[in-house]
Amino acid sequence: MRSLQARYNRDRFMMALLVLGTALAALPLLLLLGYALIEGFTSLNWDFFTKTQKPPGELGGGMAQAIVGTIILNGVALLLAIPFGLAAGILLSEYPEHPLNPPLRVLSDTLNGMPAILKGLLAYVLIVKPMGGFSGLSGAVALAFIMLPILAKSTESVLRLVPWTIREAGLGLGLPRWRVILSLVLPAARAGVVTGMLLALSRAAGEAAPLLFTAFGNVYMQFNLLQPMDSLPVRLYTYAVSPYDDWHRQAWAAGLVLLGLIVLTSLLARWATRGRQ
Repeated sequence: MRSLQARYNRDRFMMALLVLGTALAALPLLLLLGYALIEGFTSLNWDFFTKTQKPPGELGGGMAQAIVGTIILNGVALLLAIPFGLAAGILLSEYPEHPLNPPLRVLSDTLNGMPAILKGLLAYVLIVKPMGGFSGLSGAVALAFIMLPILAKSTESVLRLVPWTIREAGLGLGLPRWRVILSLVLPAARAGVVTGMLLALSRAAGEAAPLLFTAFGNVYMQFNLLQPMDSLPVRLYTYAVSPYDDWHRQAWAAGLVLLGLIVLTSLLARWATRGRQ
């Protein structure tokens, strides 16, 4: 009886340690969110979402051009990264004997470990230099470089979790291997693949460094991908290092909006995949 009570006590002690560790891990994030909410909430108004930047030193204005630019840049980057990231993940998971796998894994690991600013320089060399100027397209390519290794890794991981019996059932019915992957394996891992896309999008959405060398920024509303385009991370950085208090408050508000866009995207994806897992 005493031994059983001692096991209960140890279990409660370990549970208390886990709760304490979780709380300590979440504390910095909660403090950051709370401080950003206090500092930036006062600048969140109708003008912030509907108007563009005012001239330096003039109060008011908004970040409509940065919000629209962020959505366009990240949307195009995701469209560019999804086919290549999924293909790489499928090749690594479903064709482990393929001779391209070793160099592909090295490239994926290298790209994953490369600082975001170097990916911006890579996009600068590949897109900005040949085109002769900054553009939204080069910014989207730089963000796609950030998303690619995350998509490949997450796709490979979730596909490996799909039971091999599903593949065997498809092959037993006489389906070719590619058809088994597209019709059975990928649908079975759909929720995990979508989660990987969200992780990649969240990782790239907050990056400012690669956009400084590519999309550059724009104080005007711009929908043309061949012209410089603004984004929330770049505008946040520009406002944060400025000498104006009003721009500092708007920088905190930009951080809140960026976080809200990521949370909204996550909720929409969870809703879209709910009940299909």
